[in-house]
Amino acid sequence: MSRTQKTWIVLFRGVGGDTLLPVKPLREALTEAGFDNVRTFINTGNVVLTSGDRPEKIIARIAPVVLREFQFAKAILVADLAEWQRLIDENPFPADVPQYLHAFLMEREPAAEAVEALRAKVRGTEQFSIRGRVLYYYTPDGFSNSRLHTKIERTLGLSVTARNWNSVLKLHALASGLQSPRAGS
Repeated sequence: MSRTQKTWIVLFRGVGGDTLLPVKPLREALTEAGFDNVRTFINTGNVVLTSGDRPEKIIARIAPVVLREFQFAKAILVADLAEWQRLIDENPFPADVPQYLHAFLMEREPAAEAVEALRAKVRGTEQFSIRGRVLYYYTPDGFSNSRLHTKIERTLGLSVTARNWNSVLKLHALASGLQSPRAGS
């Protein structure tokens, strides 16, 4: 029995530099793998699609495709549209200068001890807040001047992938569009 189709946002960790996931071939490969309404957003590993599968199964279906087609073997993180909406709604930081705000999607909620270890590494004006499996990272002096972001994944001990706030909002708009009657077009 098939589950109800849901809209999912799929984020690939570590895309950029030597690791590429070209959007058109990625979209085609995931469509051929049986996913519906596959949309891609820029070459940094962002996909929106619909599926009746649970997150674990979506990842298990996508991982061999991207390994075979693109030699991609890094973490894949998935959130449904409702979780992405909460990610936006629960943002505790100013979003009026979106280049200073990033959302890190984590594979799971981190342990309290790991969060405290990360908190001890904060320097300067940068700040973070964790809500569930989302880490909000605010860098009022600019992301390139921050130092914490390179320590987040290692300190928390789990896979994470970050998107700037503009990308968060664009992925939400793309995913929300799949909910409309024109989603299949």
